[in-house]
Amino acid sequence: MTGAPLTLPEELLLLALDPVRGRSLNHRKFLQYGLAGAALADLEEAGRIAVEGGDRIRVTNPLPLGDPVLDGALAALPGPDKQRRGVKAQRWVRSAGRPVQELCLRRLEERGALRRETRRVLGLFPSTCFPAGAVDLAGPARDRFAGALGAGFPDRRSRLLVALASVTDLDRALLRSREHRPVRREVKRWAREIWTVHAVERAVRQDKEAGSNAASG
Repeated sequence: MTGAPLTLPEELLLLALDPVRGRSLNHRKFLQYGLAGAALADLEEAGRIAVEGGDRIRVTNPLPLGDPVLDGALAALPGPDKQRRGVKAQRWVRSAGRPVQELCLRRLEERGALRRETRRVLGLFPSTCFPAGAVDLAGPARDRFAGALGAGFPDRRSRLLVALASVTDLDRALLRSREHRPVRREVKRWAREIWTVHAVERAVRQDKEAGSNAASG
């Protein structure tokens, strides 16, 4: 179970989880949106989807890839026989974020990289967390991220990862030092240029604006 390559959403999730506490280093909902966007990026790379009109997803090939995470995400999109204009990327990211996260968690549990634990908050309320398991996949993922950072994120996958980290506020944990400020500015430009990441950014912004409006009201 450990030998198959990690999907982009799995790798993003490993970067986002604190290995001891088993909780995300960024906002839970923002992470879910990021995982959905990462799944879209992998499906696009595999030739299963395309974007039309700048923000509408169309399934171009409904055949499964043999990966439970990506096949689950693909199945959640309207197939070619059911869609006319496709589904808006931002809307899908918002609705599919939690299911995609659960697919990733289950897959990483199967790989032995995570453990599902139920703890009680204040001794009363049950809460599920996912600390690191016996198989270390998070360490290599973080090493790859550090290597890509040192090389200026030279390839598509590493740029997608850091751009998704940026729009979901995960970069605050992964790129904390002041020396990374120029990189964070450059990454924001990439985020605007990659449609899958831009859809995530819009979903996050919608939540932030809703929270701001609620606070001011």
